[in-house]
Amino acid sequence: MKKALIFYACYGGGHISAANSIKECIEAYYPDIEPITVDFMDYLNKAIDKLTTTAYEEMAKKVPSLWGTVYMKSEKGPLARLSIDSNKLLALKLHFLIKKYKPDYIISTHPFSSQMCAYLKKKNKLPRVKLATIMTDFASHDQWLVGYKYINYFFVAHNSMKKSLEKKGISKNKIFATGIPLSNRFFLDYDRDALFKDFKLNNNKFTILFFAGGRFGLAKKSTYKILEDIARYMDNIQVVAIAGKNKKMYHSFNEIVTKYNRKDDIKVLEFTDKVPELMHISDIVISKPGGLTTSECLACGLPMIVINPIPGQEEQNAQFLVNSNLAFWIKDDDNPLGVIFKVVNNKDVLNNLRNNASKFAKRNSTKEICKILFG
Repeated sequence: MKKALIFYACYGGGHISAANSIKECIEAYYPDIEPITVDFMDYLNKAIDKLTTTAYEEMAKKVPSLWGTVYMKSEKGPLARLSIDSNKLLALKLHFLIKKYKPDYIISTHPFSSQMCAYLKKKNKLPRVKLATIMTDFASHDQWLVGYKYINYFFVAHNSMKKSLEKKGISKNKIFATGIPLSNRFFLDYDRDALFKDFKLNNNKFTILFFAGGRFGLAKKSTYKILEDIARYMDNIQVVAIAGKNKKMYHSFNEIVTKYNRKDDIKVLEFTDKVPELMHISDIVISKPGGLTTSECLACGLPMIVINPIPGQEEQNAQFLVNSNLAFWIKDDDNPLGVIFKVVNNKDVLNNLRNNASKFAKRNSTKEICKILFG
């Protein structure tokens, strides 16, 4: 039996979900392939992993502009070189794990593991292993491309990214615009009436699915204000607001519900694994533009209103969505309620966004990736 080693890291949820989606597809359709998922940063050094994930979370919550600076400067210059040199050293330790599993394929959903494996292949330590890199955002970053000569496959979100990589010298035969891997649960047939009943929602009301950003959602007070404005001024709609693991947000949102007496039509949830079901009964999504959430919305044909993107990759995602007429972006100097009214109360705007999302969606992304890799 062949083995596919799938590397991810706990910097945001997209890397993990992409890895799990690939594993899920392999288990369903490729009985001759054994998938193995590994948090490579956790393996390399738990202390380093905890330090770096904590630093990322703190910057994203408290000084997001600093994270944006780090993100952009890590593409070129001293910070980029430091990152690359560090990853070369860590690659030697990662090689011990790779030798343990003896994989035929290594799939990276994070740029650092992609760099490390490319370096090992350059040093002839992975002579027969096929290397694949899955880019989990809607814009490229040069950290993903370090050692590209030694990567066999690049899987990207859309054709513009493919063209961008080609311009950087990567062979077009290596690049596949499959989309970001998604769980098969987003493509199941659901009983909508039963779902409305399960979530205690009215199937005749316009439904907004509001992803408040989890731990990062209160980095700006606008997150709270958006829900308060909806509760106060939009009594003809209903909302499912997902606070995630942010306890402060969960309690603040419930205070809004109580204050405006909206218990019947604003449901506040903590962390939930019912996102596919909720997307299938929603009319629009308000969310930060993470690569995974964005792909899920597009796959479900859902219009998006983008809020509070973290500077760096999420701002690039947001700009791509706006430029492609796939979303509206509430910026700091906008009137949030005005943007929401423009989308919710205008059928032409809504239908245009829905049609564009449906045309752009990569519904078979995970299967296509696996088919290209495993035949």
